[in-house]
Amino acid sequence: MHVRTAWQQGSNHPENASNFARISQWWTELNGKEVTWRQRLLPPSGQVADLNWEPQRFDEVFLISQPSVRGITLYWHKPNSQDERNTTVHKLELDHLQQQLYIYPQAQQAIVIQVGLPQVTYQRVTLKQPKWSTQTLKGQQVLVLQDETQRLEIHVPLDAESLALLKDL
Repeated sequence: MHVRTAWQQGSNHPENASNFARISQWWTELNGKEVTWRQRLLPPSGQVADLNWEPQRFDEVFLISQPSVRGITLYWHKPNSQDERNTTVHKLELDHLQQQLYIYPQAQQAIVIQVGLPQVTYQRVTLKQPKWSTQTLKGQQVLVLQDETQRLEIHVPLDAESLALLKDL
């Protein structure tokens, strides 16, 4: 599987047409899914990797419906809207690992739009006064972390390898 699939209007690359088909299929399969929609000005380098993709004020998250491709134009609907939206593109890049599509609109060549599936966000908990122990619960070794001040107790099941590593540490 390709990590990144790219299509560019007018390109003579032998896989340009099949790349467009692959990207079009990914786009249409977004139907009914929650997506993030972020728009940024391209940096002087022209590289999307140089952009700050952290959520910003005008970024959107919504359920996309009826995404389709006609010609080199992407179409979609937003929730509670009868209006079909669209953008004609001159370049598309699909990052398969991150599940993000970079859309380069034909009418606004200094803009790139990132459409993707929301990333898993982990909640971080910092224990202020941790106490820890290992216990056997239901026949399995468990690392127990407690913080009395926050009234938190965290159970981490340990397999034999993890338990041995913990003992070594």
